[in-house]
Amino acid sequence: MKIHLTSIFVDDQEVARRFYTEALGFVVRHDIPMGENRWLTVASPQDPDGPELLLEPSDHPAVGPFKAALVADGIPAAQFAVDDVHAEHERLRDLGVRFTQEPLSMGPVTTAVLDDTCGNLVQIAAMDA
Repeated sequence: MKIHLTSIFVDDQEVARRFYTEALGFVVRHDIPMGENRWLTVASPQDPDGPELLLEPSDHPAVGPFKAALVADGIPAAQFAVDDVHAEHERLRDLGVRFTQEPLSMGPVTTAVLDDTCGNLVQIAAMDA
C-alpha cells in the first residue's frame, strides 16, 4: 500500500493552482473540468508520477468551520518536505508568501508554517543534518 492521492480544501481552485505551482513549485498533473469545479491535482517536479495533491473545493458546509478552527489553532493542513527550510523560507518570503511561523529548529527537524492564500496553513520541514 502506498499514498497515491491526498487532498487539501481550497477556497478558490484557480488561486490555489497559481500558488501551488508558481510559489511552491509543484506541477499540474490533472486539470479536468467537472461542472463548476475541476479535478485539479499537483505533484512534486522531483517525482511527477508520485503522490498527487488534490486542490479540492471547500464547498461542503463542514469545511469552512473545520479550516477556520485549524487556522485559529495554528495547525497546518499539510506538510511538505524541503531540503533547507531557511533557504525555502527566504525564497518564498521574497515572493510575498506570508509565514505564521518563522523557521524553528526542534531537535532533529526544522519547520516553518506559511499561509497558502486559500484558507490553509502549510508546514515545510527538513531533517537537520
